Amino acid sequence: MKLYDSLSGEKREFAPHDDTVKMYVCGVTPYSSAHVGHAMSYVYFDTLRRYLEFSGYEVKHVQNFTDIDDKIIDAADRMGTSPVMLVEELVEEYLMDMASLNIQPAHMYPRVTDEIPQIIEMIEGLIERGYAYESEGDVYYRVTSFPGYGKLSHRSLEGMMAGARIEPNVQKDHAMDFTLWKKSKVGEPSWASPWGEGRPGWHIECSAMALHYLGPNLDIHGGGQDLVFPHHENEIAQTEAFTGQEPFAQHWVHNGLLQMDQDKMSKSLGNLVTVRDALDKFGSDAMRLFFLNSHYHSPLAYSEDGIRGQQRAADRLRAALEGDGAEAGEVLNPAPYRERFVAAMDDDLNTPQALASVFSLARDINRGREEGKTLGAAQECLRELTAVLGLRLEPEDVAAEHSANAFVALLTEVRQELRANKQFALADLIRGRLQELGVALEDSPDGTKWRFTSS
Repeated sequence: MKLYDSLSGEKREFAPHDDTVKMYVCGVTPYSSAHVGHAMSYVYFDTLRRYLEFSGYEVKHVQNFTDIDDKIIDAADRMGTSPVMLVEELVEEYLMDMASLNIQPAHMYPRVTDEIPQIIEMIEGLIERGYAYESEGDVYYRVTSFPGYGKLSHRSLEGMMAGARIEPNVQKDHAMDFTLWKKSKVGEPSWASPWGEGRPGWHIECSAMALHYLGPNLDIHGGGQDLVFPHHENEIAQTEAFTGQEPFAQHWVHNGLLQMDQDKMSKSLGNLVTVRDALDKFGSDAMRLFFLNSHYHSPLAYSEDGIRGQQRAADRLRAALEGDGAEAGEVLNPAPYRERFVAAMDDDLNTPQALASVFSLARDINRGREEGKTLGAAQECLRELTAVLGLRLEPEDVAAEHSANAFVALLTEVRQELRANKQFALADLIRGRLQELGVALEDSPDGTKWRFTSS
């Protein structure tokens, strides 16, 4: 298998450190509902994880929540609520949206506010090593101290400054130095630190969480292309300076951005479609097919007509899975289709080509039924390959019921992972909301069972 690596600028053989693939994917800042740009990114990384597991790897997948940020504070003020309450509501909504999209839950969802001790420890280490400095209650990373700064975005410091709008700041040694710790403002959430009350800067949080839960050498670090600079560039500088080890990640995997009217879909631009609204219109299979028909590295223009077309495509796949072929006819051999699927996915997760093999198999199953062929092995292969792509493909008459069951099962799995990692507040929130929806959870030494308590 080969994956494109943004650092080297080429497709490279995927060679994890061991059989457990360590994958960190940057998560959302929950200050408003998740939009379909988020959905696209997380569908791609879910598909990558599914394919790695299909290929025999165990994957340890960590995805953070940035649960303290200027945008969260501003949004909470506008809504007349607290940052904590806003975050809890939106995190729950996000997890439900991802479950509805058939996205597997990450194994851990660390939050910034739970990781303050690790963040402070890392900042202290950077100061001790000469990579950071305190200035009037703030702490900055000294970019000139790290010789490799700019290697991910392939830019020099001079080039970065030429293309940036930089506000004068006499507290900094260099205009491009970035914040590790922010001195608190009156009325804002803050934590005690060696430099006074404050909170972490944006970039240090992911370095600290990835290091804490996955160690100094990741196999995959992922996110959207808009995170290459400054976020991921700064993560490399922080982590490699702190650990003295490189590379921080074997593969930097970045998805292209979803566009709306020639601009990237963005909360700040206000040109977004929420995940929930899109799912209500089109369902998860059509949404996933729409995304996966574009290579993850390419930009994609949002198109409702395009998604409707994928609803019809999903119907063709369902039709191929319905009914049986002849019991003793010529056998439709699925091996060539599976081989083409694997070859496409091994080539930098080429989902458009992988889907081409899937639809060829579905077409030949439908033809084979008319020709009296034996289809059992071919249909089983089709189920296997579409599952790798995260498609549900239930028959229409059972889709609604099955979708609800799958949704509850996924949320139950999320809750179990949260409990296992001692994130009890969010686990309890999920249990409480499921109870409000008429779902009872029963914990036992053998795991958690659930049942509907009302019709």
